[in-house]
Order: sequence, then structure tokens, then C-alpha cells
Amino acid sequence: MDWQAAKQAFADGELLAYPTEAVFGLGCDPRNEAAVQKLLQVKQRPVEKGLILVAADYSQVVRYVADLAIPQDKRFSVFSHWPGPVTLVLPAADDTPAWLTGGRRQIAVRVTAHEPTRQLCKALGSAIVSTSANLTGQPSLTTASAVREAFGDAIAWVMDAEVGGAATPSRILDPLTQEVYRA
Repeated sequence: MDWQAAKQAFADGELLAYPTEAVFGLGCDPRNEAAVQKLLQVKQRPVEKGLILVAADYSQVVRYVADLAIPQDKRFSVFSHWPGPVTLVLPAADDTPAWLTGGRRQIAVRVTAHEPTRQLCKALGSAIVSTSANLTGQPSLTTASAVREAFGDAIAWVMDAEVGGAATPSRILDPLTQEVYRA
């Protein structure tokens, strides 16, 4: 895997495509507003919907989470979901930008168990924005070649690896209220 090319694209504010548990994801540096805006434009996704951050471990997303707002008696149930194909909606840190949260006081984060995505996050030393590789409302793409065909030069780096065995994208839930956003 050409991690140096991925790191350069990430640092330059370019878009990356990588396999997740069920579909290919499109991502970028969550700290780079211009990169996130580019991603939203390519996907034709409104900023108000918010975005998911995917990471190799919790330390990569904790800066975006109001960690102390997670009650002590809920911490085990919260963190027992990871690593795995479950995205948790957690209280956002006060300085988490609206371009990630969609203007909400929560942030959607996932610590993945899918090894190619974990390797990418580790190589980048960062969580990455994770949204399905498709135009909003269209079916999600599941291969590197389909991503290249659909998005062309808009994606600077595409990981040649397989998606995981999940039949559907990650569940999304709020572990503090038990609300399920996507089953």
C-alpha cells in the first residue's frame, strides 16, 4: 500500500477513498474545512446532515468528543461497541466544528475493526471523515474500480482493498439515550 501517497493527499486537503465494513467510504482530514467542503460538494451532501469520523482507536477521535460528558456508569456500555461496525453519536467537544457536526451538539464516531481502514487511520495518524462513496441518494459503491469510475480525478487516492463482510453500512446509535439513527 502506498501510504506516502495517502499521507500526502490527506495533508494537501485532497479526498481519499477506502473500504469500510460494508461499502467504500470517502474521506478527508476532519481538521481541514476546505477538504470537508470539497467532500460535501463532490457527494452533493448538505453540511447540515453532519459527518462520521472513523478511527483506528478512540484516541484518534477523543479530541472531537466531550469525553467528560459521558457518564461514568455508561462508559462500559459505550466503549464495548468498539472496535466494530457501530457508529456512536456522542456529545461533541465545544470546539468541534459545525462542518463535522452539522451544527448539532453531538458528533458521530466509529472505531473500526475493518483492518484496511484501521491501517489507513494508523498511517495517517488521524481519524478521517467517513461518508459512503456515492452521490447523495444513490447506491453506495463497493469496489475501488467503481469509485474511480464514478468520481474520477475528484478522489486523489483510492485504496485497493476489499470491503468487509457486512451486508449494510454501520449501525448508528446514541448509546446514552439508546436512540437508533440507522439500524
